Amino acid sequence: MVTPTSEHRRKSVTGAWLEGDDPGDRQFISIGSLTLESGDLLEDVNICYHSWGTLNSARDNAILVHHALTGWSDVPGWWPSMVGPGLPFDTDKYFVICPNVIGGCQGSTGPSSIAPDGQRYGSRFPILTIRDMVAAEVAFSDVMGIKKYRLAVGPSLGGMRSLEWAVQFPDRVGAICTIGSSAVATGDQIGTASIQIRAIKSDPHFHGGDYYDQQTGPIEGLGIARRIAHLTYRTEAEMDVRFGRELQGDDTGRYAVESYLDHQAHKLAHRFDANTYISLTEAMNSHDIGRDRGGVAAALAAITVPIVVVSIDTDRLFPPRLQAEITELVPTAQKLQTISSPFGHDGFLVEVEAVGEVIRHALTLG
Repeated sequence: MVTPTSEHRRKSVTGAWLEGDDPGDRQFISIGSLTLESGDLLEDVNICYHSWGTLNSARDNAILVHHALTGWSDVPGWWPSMVGPGLPFDTDKYFVICPNVIGGCQGSTGPSSIAPDGQRYGSRFPILTIRDMVAAEVAFSDVMGIKKYRLAVGPSLGGMRSLEWAVQFPDRVGAICTIGSSAVATGDQIGTASIQIRAIKSDPHFHGGDYYDQQTGPIEGLGIARRIAHLTYRTEAEMDVRFGRELQGDDTGRYAVESYLDHQAHKLAHRFDANTYISLTEAMNSHDIGRDRGGVAAALAAITVPIVVVSIDTDRLFPPRLQAEITELVPTAQKLQTISSPFGHDGFLVEVEAVGEVIRHALTLG
């Protein structure tokens, strides 16, 4: 086990706590070294995780929750009313576990972590793919003694990882649920993401990714990236109805929507690391379930475990056609579950009652 130290808690120059400041009772575990798809060796990999409920003697009641891009391992902190007695992730029945993804900044090994040479990785942190993240989760599961999960579930980036589990490790999941996600990153997603990455790297305080010993980090670049991303998470209709052309009324001359986006940027910059944002975004860009598997159709057609696919009807980042593609091509896919929400991609965070009902159903399949 790895215990938090003062080094884990040092404040970063972007405002986020390096190695995490998420609430709750974090735990740390070492999975050893991990050979990545690139051929690089990531040494001494630590995983931060949260868990709820009790793993039964048969070790067959575990649920693996995959967080999204800027999520973290404390599920109730970002997915309210989902974990607990009688809730969709019913802790009276299940052992619910959520590891912070590798490349993260909330406790698992990532760019802000200390490398074997005693310095922070920074620009030296290797390129990650979705498959690398899943490989780390499999190693983590082995150390935890969990051979098979009742369900692997996650939204967005988490849905990508859940789908990869179904393709690569069907003997280790009873079922999966992928929410507001896709089988492959689209050109539109990659294009939007590339602008966000450019914003961070163009910040004069980025220092090529080695800003941890500087007085100021790329806060402005990270903030711009978040503003761009947040517009893709919500909907045009919500922005117009909620803010329209109203001014903020604070003598700054800002429109109300500008103030809202400034707030979102400020919140992220004070809990997240810019290098992590780049690393995880690039991993999402690399997502292609069909790579080296004969294409998307062939990879999805080979899936044998039950799959529940959830779509948000107003999602403009992961439009419903991407979820429809999965259900059409996976032989074991259930009927596409479409949730109506005015909040776009973020509907998975807001429409917890509807999402919860889908998860309850998915748990009957594993």
